[in-house]
Amino acid sequence: MIKAAELAGFFGAHAILSVSDGDTLIPILAFANAEGKRSMERLLMGDLESAVEYGNGKLEANENEATSAVLLFDGRIPVDDAKMDAIIIQLRAYSPTISRAIIAIPYTPKSQGGFLVHRAKVLKWDSSERYEIDQVFEAFFKGVAAHDQGSEIWKSSFDDRK
Repeated sequence: MIKAAELAGFFGAHAILSVSDGDTLIPILAFANAEGKRSMERLLMGDLESAVEYGNGKLEANENEATSAVLLFDGRIPVDDAKMDAIIIQLRAYSPTISRAIIAIPYTPKSQGGFLVHRAKVLKWDSSERYEIDQVFEAFFKGVAAHDQGSEIWKSSFDDRK
């Protein structure tokens, strides 16, 4: 799950960079193999639902025999008493056993008075590995830091009030 979290952080930072200027995130499917080589596919489908369904199928099938994978898409999550825009990241670790998690990165769009990134939230945790959430988030933020532009936007726009 640690490698999947690092992959999620890297592409999470990439997604934050993409939405920071007001653009819509094209869903991303990313994989890493045992050597750490990453591959990415943008899911240009007719609609978000089709892209997420396609991406989920690819995550489940793991046709390229990856050790970890992530699916990222733009969505909305409840925060306090309202709905908030968020990058939703579905993580999969395939080795040694399959583990799943969903992390959301809430953000305030630029159109609402200025772009802000809020604290990441765990929406689902189904890990057969024995990792603590703190270890997974440490790896996640290591991945964020590895994306130069995305991590700079993340740091300069971070608001921990939500």
